[in-house]
Amino acid sequence: MSDNVLLSAGLGNFDECLALAREYELGIELTAYSVPAVLDGDWRDLTKRYREELEGLPGPLTMHGPFMDLASGSPDQRINDLTYGRYEHVIRIASELGVRQVVFHVNYIGLLHNDSYRDGWHQRNVDFWGPLGDYARAYDVLVAIENMWEFDPSIIGNLLRELDHPYLKSCIDVGHAKLFSDPDYDFDAWLTTLGTWVIELHMNNNNGVVDEHYGFDWDQGVINYEGLLPALRQLPNEPLMVLEMDRVGDMKESLRYFNLSASGFN
Repeated sequence: MSDNVLLSAGLGNFDECLALAREYELGIELTAYSVPAVLDGDWRDLTKRYREELEGLPGPLTMHGPFMDLASGSPDQRINDLTYGRYEHVIRIASELGVRQVVFHVNYIGLLHNDSYRDGWHQRNVDFWGPLGDYARAYDVLVAIENMWEFDPSIIGNLLRELDHPYLKSCIDVGHAKLFSDPDYDFDAWLTTLGTWVIELHMNNNNGVVDEHYGFDWDQGVINYEGLLPALRQLPNEPLMVLEMDRVGDMKESLRYFNLSASGFN
């Protein structure tokens, strides 16, 4: 069985990513709509361009939504309203592009380990994501919640379990899990806790200290993807595997790890 591999395409590398995707029959995750200046600017023309240039894309098409400085379930209602509005906007753009899946962050403050913060955060986010799930369902766009600073996979797992919403799923960022997890939680804990909801993976390598987006073979990388991939392929829902790397060359070099249908990578 072939792996569902996507390339992370931003404003600066879109053309390169698209060419590589067509060459190896891959998908694309659009990251331009994570940029506030795009959402506040001429996003309509960009969407028109994407619609034209992505026609006939051989693999899946997904999007990464905005995340910088946003906080779902904030106790400050004005911040909460801004975050919700940003997410609604991206869901509408996704629907216009025919994108079935969008990634958002919850941005839990990982340095706060006290129970009072965690309990309050959980309830506020139940109140936030439930209505957003209904909004996403109206546009037939799945929402995949990505881990960032969450040190315990059950922070997101408990949220998804209580919501039990068919349009709210999980995206595991492998690099974030390596960097920000408490020592009690290895990567198997993330798969065990979130596996039921996982529909997407973000994949790159880092040095275990800084959230860098290098290729699998980076000489300072601490993540062994050759060892991880068999477990990732056993997830209940076949996940989309997004190469979230800064350099297109790193994406291309990392393709050798996957089972691909095109160009001799079987």
